[in-house]
Amino acid sequence: MLEDKFGRRFHYLRLSITDVCNFSCEYCLPDGYQCDSKRNFLTVPEITRITSAFAQLGTSKIRITGGEPSLRKDLVEIIRLCVNTPGIEHVALTTNGYRLPEHIDAWAEAGLHSINVSIDSLDPRMFHRITGADKLDTILKGIDRAIELGLKVKVNGVLMRQYNANDVNTFLDWIKDKPITFRLIELMQTGDNATLFGKQHVAGEPIKQRLLENGWALQPKAFNAGPAQEFSHPDYLGQVGLIMPYSKDFCATCNRLRISATGKLHLCLFADHGLDIRSFIHSNNDYELEHQLESLLGDKQATHWLDQGYTGGTKHLAMLGG
Repeated sequence: MLEDKFGRRFHYLRLSITDVCNFSCEYCLPDGYQCDSKRNFLTVPEITRITSAFAQLGTSKIRITGGEPSLRKDLVEIIRLCVNTPGIEHVALTTNGYRLPEHIDAWAEAGLHSINVSIDSLDPRMFHRITGADKLDTILKGIDRAIELGLKVKVNGVLMRQYNANDVNTFLDWIKDKPITFRLIELMQTGDNATLFGKQHVAGEPIKQRLLENGWALQPKAFNAGPAQEFSHPDYLGQVGLIMPYSKDFCATCNRLRISATGKLHLCLFADHGLDIRSFIHSNNDYELEHQLESLLGDKQATHWLDQGYTGGTKHLAMLGG
């Protein structure tokens, strides 16, 4: 079992397969995707080795991320190989959903268990303003289809003071009769958004208190769940999640590691840099890769230091898929 020096166990791998994204979200890529160096993304055989090694070390959940992972033409193959890796019990996908109605059936057929879709506003005009894409209606149709297919659906919205901070009730009304977990994510400071962060950051704690005062109850967390605190209400079919990276002890229950699309192990979203494991991926000895992962885990720190304004090597969230 992958375990660090603080006793945290890592059941959950976030696997980026591309850092390319076709949206230009205000908080991530406001000027669109900029390719500043040659990209050599992980191949299917390399992904197979990675998933197998992590599964051997106790990982049971894989989330495929980007950038926008659906920009890879071999996404269905990647989903299928993750699903068929012995030891992997849950495969999830994070997407902006821009072609969700076209692809969701194929993803479900490949064995995908759950999907996270980014929607920062239910107002088409505001959605367009935030993302640079006039795709809200298409994305909502895709979500309805995902529900029909039996996939677990979560929707992520990044909280921003002047964009959607007053829209919480709109989202709550939306999930009243839909089996969706809507998750509000505190805006995080990255290397290139300091000005935006200073103007737009909204703390999630007051929202949590408001939920508790209005009959929402905090739910127990599964061992391989992400960082969200999730709440349910007897009058709502959907649930609410809060991801609050600036809250006290946020990192104490960390259970996830990240592999970048170029084959680097990131011990934290805000680490100084990734640790190159590609040569070990190509080794014919499975033990070498597993041993290297265990060894590198010794460098994982107790916290991300975000509350002190530290952003590490993370220029923007598309680098690692959050």
